Amino acid sequence: MWGLSALLRGRRNRLRRATDRREGWVTIGALLLMTLGAPAAGWAGGAAADASLRRSVSAQHAERHAVDAVVVHPVPGRERGGGDPGAAAERAARTWVVASWQAPDGSRHTEKVATASRPVGPGSPVRIWTDKAGVPVEPPMDGRTARSHAVLGGVGAFLLAVGCIEAGRRLVVARMVQARYARLDREWAATGPDWGRAGTGG
Repeated sequence: MWGLSALLRGRRNRLRRATDRREGWVTIGALLLMTLGAPAAGWAGGAAADASLRRSVSAQHAERHAVDAVVVHPVPGRERGGGDPGAAAERAARTWVVASWQAPDGSRHTEKVATASRPVGPGSPVRIWTDKAGVPVEPPMDGRTARSHAVLGGVGAFLLAVGCIEAGRRLVVARMVQARYARLDREWAATGPDWGRAGTGG
């Protein structure tokens, strides 16, 4: 942000140009926006993300139900999750079994499911999550995870605001520099042909 340093150092410099002062004020304005506007944007982004995630958590808890199932038999080996390390780690923390349970609508189901419980063998109780029809689903998001995502959303909004402000400052300064050079070119074109001639410039 050389425009700010030029503004502060050259306040008493007779060679300082008006464009230098304008560029310095643009930099000061950008700093104020980064100091005040970017944190406000981060807070607003985090608050919006938090509200959206809270609604999502509430909807998931309303649509998904914890059901007590009984192990029919364990599934040998582990399923591997594609190329997603996060999915692979999540699956590795679960146990895959064939279980039987009664859905909230009263229907009976028996199929392979993943559970965070550690069943001993056939007949062991496990806790799974299903929708209203009894179809196995992922567990609903918990409040801690939602808050973590909201914080990340706020940080992302803050960084995006800072990046936009800096990009805007660079664009404005670049256009000011281009305008200055264009004005100098016009002035030189007007006076250049007579430069150095005897009797010119009085």
